[in-house]
Amino acid sequence: MELTAGVTTELSGAEITLRCLHEEGVEFMFGYPGGAVLPLYDEIFKQDKVKHILVRHEQAAVHAADAYARSTEKVGVVLVTSGPGVTNAVTGIATAYMDSIPVVIISGQVPTHAIGQDAFQEVDAIGVTRPCVKHNFLVKDVKDLAVTIKKAFYLASTGRPGPVLVDIPKDVQTAKTNFFYPQSVPMRSYNPVIKGHSGQIRKALNLLLEAKRPMIYTGGGVVLGNASAELAQLVHTLGFPCTNTLMGLGGYPATDPQFVGMLGMHGTYEANMAMQHCDVLLAIGARFDDRVIGNPAHFFQEDRKILHVDIDPSSISKRVRVDVPIVGDVREVLQEMNRQLAAGKERPDPVAAKAWWDQIATWKGRDCLKYDRDSKIIKPQSVVEKLYELTKDMDMYVTSDVGQHQMWAAQFYKFDKPRRWINSGGLGTMGVGLPYALGVQLAHPEATVACVTGEASIQMCIQELSTAKQYHLPVKIVNLNNRYMGMVRQWQEFFHGNRYAESYMDALPNFVKLTEAYGHIGMRIDKPEDVEPALREAFSRKDDLVFMDFITDQTENVFPMVPGGKGLSEMILV
Repeated sequence: MELTAGVTTELSGAEITLRCLHEEGVEFMFGYPGGAVLPLYDEIFKQDKVKHILVRHEQAAVHAADAYARSTEKVGVVLVTSGPGVTNAVTGIATAYMDSIPVVIISGQVPTHAIGQDAFQEVDAIGVTRPCVKHNFLVKDVKDLAVTIKKAFYLASTGRPGPVLVDIPKDVQTAKTNFFYPQSVPMRSYNPVIKGHSGQIRKALNLLLEAKRPMIYTGGGVVLGNASAELAQLVHTLGFPCTNTLMGLGGYPATDPQFVGMLGMHGTYEANMAMQHCDVLLAIGARFDDRVIGNPAHFFQEDRKILHVDIDPSSISKRVRVDVPIVGDVREVLQEMNRQLAAGKERPDPVAAKAWWDQIATWKGRDCLKYDRDSKIIKPQSVVEKLYELTKDMDMYVTSDVGQHQMWAAQFYKFDKPRRWINSGGLGTMGVGLPYALGVQLAHPEATVACVTGEASIQMCIQELSTAKQYHLPVKIVNLNNRYMGMVRQWQEFFHGNRYAESYMDALPNFVKLTEAYGHIGMRIDKPEDVEPALREAFSRKDDLVFMDFITDQTENVFPMVPGGKGLSEMILV
């Protein structure tokens, strides 16, 4: 029976859940079955509108749904069972929460009469997930189910996005009621501000126009807020330098001459120095976190005016004092900034602008990303550079795990479009790379998807090679294998007297054979001259998952680096 919003008929809770997902336009649901969600899985079997993707671990289900959401403008959806199902999902939920990604997680729960009785596979999903969700719900009455799911999607996708969990007891899944899906759900306690204050925007523009050493600093909010075009218009009109955070890469084109590179702990020298020495700083959709500005006390050694645009008022003046706060949707605010700028005749001082750009050019001359290009051992940077060279004209998405390889991908792959760089920023979750790649490939079946990873990270969720086989997902895996937990080893070298405690991976699998065991293609590359041929062959295999195991220099470190507790101008260079 075809149903639309507003049509009333009696359905079970499991049927209602699937109908709600259909009403929300959900294409894929990532999950893993278990006793407490079998009524839901029975309904999944009976329909074909919402496709279920069977992962091999619940953590990977959330990561894949998370990446699906990051690479689209849609909400990711997850289905897990009670007890260990939902606890396995918590790492993925926390990852999405830290990076403000819209995901709705539906978890099964023991029957309502058994809640609190230590029933088999019972866990307090609401209590467990409360610190790492935007909101969560326990549905105790089937009559509340449809409106609760509507609220979950609304909360997940509006304001500052984030994961929302809906916990549904098994008896609620089987109980019946009339189905009605509301068109909207006004919530008195939740009204995110969309429009920025016009007066505050004018005040910010006046300061920007008077600046002698201006800087525009943008984060993931520009990407999530779909404000890249508006940002580019503002930057080009003003002629100012622009930097992106790790999460903001692609929000402003990396090949644009006004882009000074990523900033922060492993950012470029020129970006960090410009941030530290600017006199007016416009922050857009960013949160001044510890990996970006280092020590706040050091950051405030320089006197500057800070203007901050963010949809989340709690992010403003949280870590640094802000002179002009602007609460609102970043796209709406940037549109208003551009309108006001176009309506006036004021423009920045060209003499001051030239002097500032000359200073930035001097900093850029340090060539902070240089490395030994004549090495007889594969340098990981060279692999990423060659990856970019060969794929930059493709419809390309790059996911990464967490570690040195993540930083090299961020430094050397030039992202010119938003939503093409998928990585875990806030939580720094090892293991995300492969499930991220699968989620992106499902969202964009005609695109090329590469996962840049390391031999430690990839093993966290390597079982998802089985998922890739089942659904014919031809992602390309670029494993920068240095036989260490690379970033752990780097910190141990710098700050712990070269005591490499438990960071050496001396029992690694044969990744080629392991990949082949899952039914895919594996390659081992250990000579610099073989890097390009291997990449070319892998990307020519459009229908195959190819795992490229690049044996790289064990001693290579990520530079520049701002040590923990230090300031942006206290970088360690090569």
